[in-house]
Amino acid sequence: MSGMVKGGLERKKEKVEIHWPQAQQHLLQMEDLEQGLLMQPWACLQLAEESLLAKAHITTQGYALLVSDLQQVWHEQVDASVVSQRAKELNKRLTAPPAAFLSRLDALLRPLLKDTACPSEATFSCDRVADTLVLRVRSELAGLPFYWDFHCILASPSLVSQHLIRPLMGMSLALQHQVRELVTLLHMKDLELQDYRESGATLSRDRLKTEPFEENFFLEQFMAEKLPETCGVGDGRPFVMNLQSLYVAVTRQAVQEAQRHQDTGDPQTAHSTCPQETDGQLLNQQEQPVPSEPSLPEPTETSGPLQRPQLSKVKRKKLKGLFS
Repeated sequence: MSGMVKGGLERKKEKVEIHWPQAQQHLLQMEDLEQGLLMQPWACLQLAEESLLAKAHITTQGYALLVSDLQQVWHEQVDASVVSQRAKELNKRLTAPPAAFLSRLDALLRPLLKDTACPSEATFSCDRVADTLVLRVRSELAGLPFYWDFHCILASPSLVSQHLIRPLMGMSLALQHQVRELVTLLHMKDLELQDYRESGATLSRDRLKTEPFEENFFLEQFMAEKLPETCGVGDGRPFVMNLQSLYVAVTRQAVQEAQRHQDTGDPQTAHSTCPQETDGQLLNQQEQPVPSEPSLPEPTETSGPLQRPQLSKVKRKKLKGLFS
């Protein structure tokens, strides 16, 4: 009897050892998608029905998509197996590996998210059913109709915090610090000009003369005259057009900070920097894949898997001044 129990335990242990590497690999792939999505900038997705804010990260292993109308946020993240199953349901006449469908989706979405005026090869529309937003894509592939539906559910509070609340707070603090440094620089310039005047220097053109900078007066004037026109959110387009380089820099900093704490064995701090829940985990990787449009197989033929696209580091841009 004891031999039977021992044999059963050994078989169970063997089964776990066989499947654990696959589960671990799948988890790493999902974390890769989550981190990649976090470091993507927001873009305007102009549809016939409405204008949405969206960000997407697509690799040969799956995709992650975040969509918002500034009232709600929807999210979908799937791996290659889900892509394969959905592709069979929506495109019965097309046969291709999941990586080919993923690369095709990336080729259709990327131009649209980069430039709203860019003509797209596909037609996009959305439907809302209860708390679900379905983003439908209609295009052609190898001369045959190509369909795809993104099934986005309401994002969890932790995901909204990770992609919006915490980055926006970080951006506000960064801009505040930038303003303080600019104020200090203005005061130093005033002292420099005063020294020139006391040394007998004069302006060649009177119109270039400026008054010494008074911070309190400037802030009062800004709050009264400029604030109403500068804080209009609208459909989110000003945020997308002017602040995405800062957004990406802040989210990248959050990822790097989480990685440093994980490397030093401080899980509590890493958790506070990046919530590690089922939809909010980050992988220790700081690069974004830039897949090129694939050469897809003819319908009814199955091609080999695509090579994983090369990763390229995004260069950190110099932050623009708040009042530029």
